[in-house]
Amino acid sequence: MVIKKDGRREPFDRAKILSGLKKACSKRPVPVEVLEKAADRIERELEESGEKEIPSTRIGDAGMAALRDIDDVAYVRFASVYRSFRDVNELMTELKSLVEAKGRR
Repeated sequence: MVIKKDGRREPFDRAKILSGLKKACSKRPVPVEVLEKAADRIERELEESGEKEIPSTRIGDAGMAALRDIDDVAYVRFASVYRSFRDVNELMTELKSLVEAKGRR
């Protein structure tokens, strides 16, 4: 089960993860197979945790982490929706963090 931010619980749905990844990668040069593998990896990690209930925030964080490695623009798109940036300064802080992380690799 997934625990939503408002406390509701709903069954886990891998299709929702894949849908979010696809939306973030819309019009980006990312093969669907890459997104399928990312969704598989996220689902497997959640299953391996052994937890019966997973907070939706944990799933969102896993999606962000996957996209960070796949496509920078898709990552920023996903992060802007998921983190609900209040203003451009929050977005700029996230972009600086992304650039710094890429520089360390």
